[in-house]
Amino acid sequence: MPVDGRFYELLGPVSVAELARISGAELRGDGAELVSGVGPASSSGDGDLCYYEGVKAPRADEISRRATACFVKPDHADSLPEGVVALCTPLPRHAHAVASRAILRQRSWTDQAGHTETNVHETAQVAPSAVIGAGAAIGDRSVIGPNSVIGPGVQVGRDCEIGANVSIQCALLGNNVRIYSGARIGESGFGVMGGPDGADDAPQYGRVIVQDHVTIGANTCVDRGAFDDTIIGERTKIDNLCQIAHNAVIGRSVVIASFGGISGSVIIEDGAMLGGRAGIADHVKVGERAQIAASSGVFREVPAGETWGGTPARPIRQWMREIAWLQKQISGDKKAK
Repeated sequence: MPVDGRFYELLGPVSVAELARISGAELRGDGAELVSGVGPASSSGDGDLCYYEGVKAPRADEISRRATACFVKPDHADSLPEGVVALCTPLPRHAHAVASRAILRQRSWTDQAGHTETNVHETAQVAPSAVIGAGAAIGDRSVIGPNSVIGPGVQVGRDCEIGANVSIQCALLGNNVRIYSGARIGESGFGVMGGPDGADDAPQYGRVIVQDHVTIGANTCVDRGAFDDTIIGERTKIDNLCQIAHNAVIGRSVVIASFGGISGSVIIEDGAMLGGRAGIADHVKVGERAQIAASSGVFREVPAGETWGGTPARPIRQWMREIAWLQKQISGDKKAK
């Protein structure tokens, strides 16, 4: 998916040779090729710069043939598809982050350049202390609470209620969305990567898509995607103090109770329910209408319609049998003493 120009300013195109110079990578290929965007390795488009940092050589489907250039470890340069320029470095992700800052940047809260005029519908209510960024749109009858900040290019649909002290950036909101006080929508995800000086932050260039009739509780955080979108489906209800990480895809009518933690690239299908303090590990799929008991830790796929509990989570009957067995052992030990 191309980077959304409403939220990110395109600085390119930049030649591959210049990106090699900026990042310190070894160029293997045509340095005159031009790069105008960034993307994930498997789905980069024409003009995109990507990276691959896997331990094994990439499979044919792991690197897009349409990508212009790719940061890889030197041993993997010959495994790239024909026509993709190799930029060789021991730290592909870090080099990609350095180079990407020469290609695009996030629009600042105060940047007025390159945007259409802010569009607030005449029936919308915006508190005097709220801030509406350039190019943002607020739909019919929507309410923006005190001290809330709607970032550049953000689109808020009709009949939405945005509470006090909310910040929204890099996001598209549907109609009848409710976001309670203190929520943070569209912040950078937890993209921690290794760098030459230790841990570093990877830039995030995706968006948050919040569909119609979604409720997001107070002080809940929904991070924008790294390249693709973080998506919250229609009529999903998220309680207070929850964390939704980058690239998570949450289906329709999902219910997440307070302190729920959804890691990056998790998929939660329609109608699933998560109890309070439930945590889902990254890249895990929770099936349609599945239920996760409170305080559970989910580390593998949960089939549709099943109820799981415990840490690590497993089918609820198995978990309860294990708990009952453990209680018997404890009781027996006490009697023996």
